[in-house]
Formats: sequence, C-alpha cells, structure tokens
Amino acid sequence: MDNAATTKVSEAVAGKINDMMCGTYGNPSSKHRKGFDAEQEIKSAAKSIAGLCKCKEKEIYYTSGGTESNNLALIGTAMANKRRGRHIVTSQIEHPSVTEPLKFLEQQGFEVTYLPVDFMGKIKEDILSEAVREDTILVSVIYVNNEIGSVQNISGISKRIRTHNPNIIFHTDAVQAFGKYRIIPEREGIDLLSASAHKLHGPKGTGFLYIKEGTKIQPLFYGGGQQKSVRPGTENVPGIAGMALAGINAYQDRENKAEAMFTLKENFIRSLKQELNGIRINACECGSIRETAPHVVSVCFEQIKSEVLLHALEDRGIYVSSGSACSSNHQGFSSVLRAIGVEENLLDSTLRFSFSDETTQEELEYTVKQLKEILPVLRKYRRM
Repeated sequence: MDNAATTKVSEAVAGKINDMMCGTYGNPSSKHRKGFDAEQEIKSAAKSIAGLCKCKEKEIYYTSGGTESNNLALIGTAMANKRRGRHIVTSQIEHPSVTEPLKFLEQQGFEVTYLPVDFMGKIKEDILSEAVREDTILVSVIYVNNEIGSVQNISGISKRIRTHNPNIIFHTDAVQAFGKYRIIPEREGIDLLSASAHKLHGPKGTGFLYIKEGTKIQPLFYGGGQQKSVRPGTENVPGIAGMALAGINAYQDRENKAEAMFTLKENFIRSLKQELNGIRINACECGSIRETAPHVVSVCFEQIKSEVLLHALEDRGIYVSSGSACSSNHQGFSSVLRAIGVEENLLDSTLRFSFSDETTQEELEYTVKQLKEILPVLRKYRRM
C-alpha cells in the first residue's frame, strides 16, 4: 500500500535487466561488438519511450531517476537562460527534488514565486497569470502530487503562461504521472518532463528527462560526452532497458487499468468513510475522486500520530507512508498538507495509501478491517 514510494519490479523487467547485466554487459561507448550491442539496446529503449511520448528519440535523455531529472531541468535551464531573466514560478506542493534545487537557485540570485493551491491541491490559475512576468524564464508544476494525488491542468497552465510570455520554458515533474496518464509533451505544451522507472514496476536508479528540441539547458556533470554532453557518463544499460520495457507494459491496456484502479480507490474511500470514525480524506471531496490520481489516497486520522499508526499497520503486514518517501527525510510537517489547509493538529496524523496495477480489492478490504480494529485501541491509549 505504498506504491507511490516505489513499486515491485515486474518479473518481465527483472528478466530483461538480468539479460543485460549478464549478456549485453558491454560499455555502449566501446567500439567492439559488445559495446555495439549495448548501444543498440539504448537506442531501442529511446525509440520505445519516444513512441510512448510521441516525441523524437533525440529528445529523451537518460538519468538516474526523478531527482536528477528535476535537478537537471531546473538548474540546467536556469543557468542556461539567466541572461533573459532570473524569475521562476512553481507551486507550493512540489516534491523536494524540485523545491531543494529552487532553494539553491535562490542562493544564486534567482527569484522564485511559489503559487498557492486550493483545498484539492489545484493551482489557482488567475494567480498564475499574475505571477508571470517579462523576466520569467521557467515555470515548473508537478503533474500529479505524490502525497495527495492532486492532478494539475497541465495543458491549461501551459497555454496560460504562454499567453503572457511565449518564451517561458515549462517543466513538469511527471514522476507520479508517467505510466498512469497518456502524456504527449508537444500536445500539452511541455518543454521538459521528468520521469522515473521505479514508479511503474521498473528498476530504481533509472529515469529520463524529455527535453524539447531547441531548449537551452546547461549540463550538471562534465565527462565523456555521452548523450550529447547534456548528461555525460556511461549509460546504465540494464536500467534503461528495464525502464523501457516497464513503460511499454504500463501503457498496455492503460485505460482499463486506470478504470480498475479508480474503482478500487472509490471502494476504498467509501469503506473508510462507512467503517471508520474520526477520519478525513484529503484533496478529494465527494464526487471529485476522478479529478485526482487513481493511485493515491491521503487520510487524516484524528487523535493518532501517523508514525504510531504506520507501525501498527506494519505489524499486520500493511505497508503505508506518512507522506513522500523523500520528504520523510526532512524535518517538520508536510508543506503539501499545509498548502491545502490541513489543520495543525492533523498534520502529524496523516497517512498515504497508494496502489499499483497489482493491488487487489481483497488487500483493501483487509486494510480497512485492520484499521477498524486498530484505531479504537490507539485512541484509547492516547486518552489514558
């Protein structure tokens, strides 16, 4: 129940990775046959991913995952375009791999505007219009929020910012969206898109950054010139091959998979509300479930510390999160929950349940049953 943090690598992907590690293990920069075979795997993966995104193969750059993709997109773009301006716009509910690079850029003399969101985690687009300026060079908005599952109107945001300033570069952190939504960057006005393999039954340590042709970006690393020197270093051939296969598998029958996951989410939320007292579902009002991502449910449990409940569920074989797996390494309460207006007394009483295509109705029913047993006991001890 913590699939937004990571997913289990599928057997097919694990097999592909093993084949690459034990068979096609050459350095793709080598001139001999082993190197050529590895290079072909990389090219084949780029063709597959580009096919999913309906973009050019040369617009796909491999990285070590979402964090590196976001850092390269933000810092690389800001540094390459700083002569045009030093203003950046983002939201108050971004992942730490976006907010931390932006803090670094602020230290380098850039100005960052953090846009507020409503109770569902949606950007207030009229405020976005007011925030965009002539010296705005970059806008970065998360596609699907990793903690509460809010989904932004990416196409609408792109059109709005281009109306005010057509030269703005638009980035989206699509780590929680790629594999769940059919994303066509060109159609949605996206210049930079970050994705990560391990969110869709692929390997950890592998991701990609879509960079629209013609977008100016400065590399973070310098070395052997691989990937047109934008991201040099010997490519992770097993990870790249595994990511491409995971992407292909994720998009096979995607609409039916999404429908099944939404049904699970609706049933789960309905059961939580019927069976449990003293809870609140974040960023998801009645009738609006389908406006959110199909795989994330954020729940506040009154009078119970999230970490206490997390470990109580763990004892019963249920694994959940108290928020972003990355933000849990930062001290303090979730900035995302604060941004959507969660009361102070509930900030430390929130758990995130997140699904994959393998999640079953039986697992959700078991989870609700265990919560129904655990909550009264924990609340009783809290009052003693």
